[in-house]
Amino acid sequence: MTILALADRPPKVSIKTTFSMYPIDLIITLGDFEQQDIRELVDVTTIPKIGVYGNHDSGLYFESLGIWNMHMATFELGGLTFGGFEGCVRYKDSTTAKMYTQEEAEEMMQGFPHVDVMIAHCPPYGVNDDPNDNAHVGYRALRTYCETMKPKYLLHGHTYPTEQNLVKKFGETEIIYVYQEKVVELLP
Repeated sequence: MTILALADRPPKVSIKTTFSMYPIDLIITLGDFEQQDIRELVDVTTIPKIGVYGNHDSGLYFESLGIWNMHMATFELGGLTFGGFEGCVRYKDSTTAKMYTQEEAEEMMQGFPHVDVMIAHCPPYGVNDDPNDNAHVGYRALRTYCETMKPKYLLHGHTYPTEQNLVKKFGETEIIYVYQEKVVELLP
């Protein structure tokens, strides 16, 4: 399955151009967009679009762009089950930002079913995160989920790892870091 994953900044290459270059089966958005950043998605009507909101999102554009909100939900396509978790670890007081304390995220993720592909805005704790930066620390709940449920893939954005410290594998889970856009092959 070929996916187009988008995160954090508008894609460098237009979505229409990407579609002309690759046979995209699924679009995954990983958050922190303004609606105009990915407005081209409104014209994509023949393949599924799924996503999670980031901590800087309004939380209001999925419906108008035809994106299915995957926060605490599952979705099946092409022999793979997808699940999602939005936002990041709470680092400031805000009534509108998609942020949860470590404890809230752990409680929410308890009993979440096994999925093959976990999509999240924020990475697992200790994986492509910055534990010394409250705004970019990973979720302990996602780390525990990877350790116990062993999804085949986890896609995330939110942080800014360098090529030297980029984690691509955590236990049995392939970690796919996305910034702007990335075309990825997912195998069942």
